[in-house]
Amino acid sequence: MTEKDLLELIDKIQRQKCEKQHVEVKKALGGTTKKLYDTLSSFSNQAGGGVIVFGIDEKAGYAVTGLYDAQDMQIQVKNASEQMQPVVRPFFTVAEYAGKIVVSAEIPECEPEDKPCFYKPAGRYGGSYVRVGDADLPMTEYEIYSYEVYKKKIRDELRTVERASPEDFNPDKLALYFAKLRSEKPQLARQDEQKIMKMQGLTDQDTPTVAGLMLLGDYPQAFFPQLGITAMVVDGYEIGDLGHMGERFIDNKRFDGTIPEMLEGALNFVRRNMKTAVVIDENGKRTDKPEYPPVAVRELILNALIHRDYSIHTENSPVRVILYKDRLVVENPGGLYGRLTVNDLGKVPGDTRNPFIASNLEIMIDTENRFSGIPTIREAMKKAGLPEPLFESYRGNFRATLFSRREPREKATESDGQVEDQILSFCEDPKSKEEIASWLHIQTPYYVVTKYLRPLIEAGKMAMTIPGKPKSKFQKFFSV
Repeated sequence: MTEKDLLELIDKIQRQKCEKQHVEVKKALGGTTKKLYDTLSSFSNQAGGGVIVFGIDEKAGYAVTGLYDAQDMQIQVKNASEQMQPVVRPFFTVAEYAGKIVVSAEIPECEPEDKPCFYKPAGRYGGSYVRVGDADLPMTEYEIYSYEVYKKKIRDELRTVERASPEDFNPDKLALYFAKLRSEKPQLARQDEQKIMKMQGLTDQDTPTVAGLMLLGDYPQAFFPQLGITAMVVDGYEIGDLGHMGERFIDNKRFDGTIPEMLEGALNFVRRNMKTAVVIDENGKRTDKPEYPPVAVRELILNALIHRDYSIHTENSPVRVILYKDRLVVENPGGLYGRLTVNDLGKVPGDTRNPFIASNLEIMIDTENRFSGIPTIREAMKKAGLPEPLFESYRGNFRATLFSRREPREKATESDGQVEDQILSFCEDPKSKEEIASWLHIQTPYYVVTKYLRPLIEAGKMAMTIPGKPKSKFQKFFSV
């Protein structure tokens, strides 16, 4: 960051009067705060790192108070950074603002194999932090474990199920599996069946693994009751919206069984509950047009089952499929794995959390482990004339959303940048998400927040009237 960049950042902080996901301010008039390590940790652990600006007092309305000694400030931050594991290497910038000295420290994101970055005196489990909005929060045991899984190449899908025995495999499913194996992988099929089971990650010393039971078991939920799918239809736009008779859910089902069985059950559920439009062409031919492209729905649910976390930390967390009035949401425990980011999805090959489950499903059903799922979903939505799917990864969960109608309908020909400029102009005075959605002719406030407002806030172009409570029903948004 140059001095000019730092001065512009200070101007923006004073206009917005808030800290953000990637920006933290410290008064530090007499030296660094004792809790500097939590921000060093959280910024090092988040994508893109972050910037700490010393010499601004949050409690005084983000006034620039300046520093006692810029050189000593840098030394103190450097000393604190050397107490981190791995050691943090900040980049400093010094500038003068209104006659007062301010120092910024840019904290780079550390390498995935080095995460989590933590404060050494507190230890890995006491000194690891994650950034959530403008707060540095202690990492949960599971968040720390997620990094360990990638670094140590732990395969939770291969852990043995001590209560299970070979009798818990379904003989018909096994027979079909070996028949397909002989067709798909003839070289492997020449091996002894017990050896194949071990090589394919289905058993270990003749004891079934999690992967084995989830793919070929009689009833996997006898050992893992929550490793299923919960599916529901909400008569509204958020959980809690009630139907015309006061019902919470129009339909609510649970699907158990193996991964192929759960996939089929969930697909039938979505087919049964999503709307279907009838289109008649100029020749009088009738065509049924489903609310969501079936291929996109299948890929979403299949990805959730393949890539979910199968560790002991998530045994009580099912995959969730939720149909709202305006969107389909699929959630699975386990955020993005390894080096992959949301922006990389479908563009570059990523690390696979459960390679044995993925490769076995290539044999068992029509699927492939070649990172084509996300591009397939995007292309299907585009062909159907629907908005881009939304993918989110947050604190150990992954969420994928399909929107059922083109939004905003009145502005479909305009670029996102044009729509954002119009929103900023409309929000010179604070507006609620409902007011903004109505003005855009969009029926879904949730879409407005995820598609437009959240990116504008992250870009520093928009702020919330109640930043400490982003989900408040009294929340409004204004341009800055």
